[in-house]
Amino acid sequence: MIFTARQIAGILNGTVEGNPDALVSTVSKIEEGVSGSLSFLANPKYTEYIYTTKASAVIVGKDFKPLQHLNTTLIRVDDAYQSFAKLLEYYNKLNKNKQGREEPNNVSPSAKIGSDVYIGAFVYIGENAEIANSVKLYPGTYIGDNVKVGANSTLFQGVKVYHGCVIGNDCTVHAGVVIGGDGFGFAPNAENNYAKVPQIGNVVIEDRVEIGANTTIDRATLGSTIIRKGVKLDNLIQIAHNVEIGENTVIAAQTGIAGSTKIGKNCMIGGQVGIIGHLSIGDSVMIAAQSGIGGNLKDGEIVQGSPAFGVGEYKRSYVVFRKLPELNAKIAELEKKLNETIDRRP
Repeated sequence: MIFTARQIAGILNGTVEGNPDALVSTVSKIEEGVSGSLSFLANPKYTEYIYTTKASAVIVGKDFKPLQHLNTTLIRVDDAYQSFAKLLEYYNKLNKNKQGREEPNNVSPSAKIGSDVYIGAFVYIGENAEIANSVKLYPGTYIGDNVKVGANSTLFQGVKVYHGCVIGNDCTVHAGVVIGGDGFGFAPNAENNYAKVPQIGNVVIEDRVEIGANTTIDRATLGSTIIRKGVKLDNLIQIAHNVEIGENTVIAAQTGIAGSTKIGKNCMIGGQVGIIGHLSIGDSVMIAAQSGIGGNLKDGEIVQGSPAFGVGEYKRSYVVFRKLPELNAKIAELEKKLNETIDRRP
């Protein structure tokens, strides 16, 4: 897609200084700008590049005052960073504005399909599924029987939603996500092997949730695994059966949460965190990357380490244990001197 500087200024409620007909078809960093690209200047550290950039247009704040000649068109706005983000969002929506039905696909006659729904090639929609208005199902998506997908939600390529699961409004589910696979439920028996415990619950995902690529959310043994509204999940996260994640909590990649753990709202959980099952994690908790959580956490706690403990105590302890080799050498030296002193005694 190609835009003029004038069109971009209109989208951002900005003004053009330079050539209003300058054409842009891509975006770039200001230091890497090329002809036909659009960039922005928000951080003063990058001001020097605006005088040498080859970008056709640059978004700047209204208070920017050039000290040298410019070879680019300026688009002046109230806040350059926010305006650039707004423009990226606008561009992203245009790119994702898929419509209609592609062939082949398999939609059950009993499924209810809303208006303005995009159904990509090789999409499967099972019996009694409900797909609300303006949903986008990209190629290869599987929607099981009795699944509900709320309005304006987008499921990208290869998403699998098992039977009976619920996805709310305005959700984004990225490629390869599996929602509603069986929880890891096995019980040892008299024959010295493991008998599978049927997983007959479902997964409920509330509104405005985003789930990163290849994340898996297991269905509950009984009841529901619940992802509350506003939660943001990164790629490659494992959420086990009967877990509940509170509103607006964010979790980074490769975190694993074992069964029946309850996580509060507004938490921030770093990458590669491991959380054992049946715990209660309070609201506004912060967990540093690669931490191991083996006990309950109260509201507002900030923890780090494996096993995790208070981040302040962890940092003080780290100062000590990073010097353990040096301390060990000193202890060995003291032991040697002590033994020599003992040997010299009459």
